[in-house]
Amino acid sequence: MSTLTVLPHPQLCPDGARIEVAAGTSICDALLTHDIAIEHACEKVAACSTCHVYVRAGAASLNEADDDEEDQLDDAWGVQPASRLACCARLGNADVTVELPLHTRNLARE
Repeated sequence: MSTLTVLPHPQLCPDGARIEVAAGTSICDALLTHDIAIEHACEKVAACSTCHVYVRAGAASLNEADDDEEDQLDDAWGVQPASRLACCARLGNADVTVELPLHTRNLARE
């Protein structure tokens, strides 16, 4: 088990969160399981970039981004070197800290 720390986000997680997560779990699944409503318009199949997150610490413990994820990140709003798709990034055995972007490329929140 590792700890996923979510930095405060004004709408999705105002107080931030610390979540215990089993290795192999995607960041997206961990967030949704703990009622943090991250967008995932493609239903977690890496066909959009609405679940884009910034990994602020612990990136080395995540699985490597594959070509499909890298291609989708090209369409994400506000991409940074620390950007990952939450549906693709799977936790290892070390703690990870993520920041949820203030905006996504989705025009309407569902």
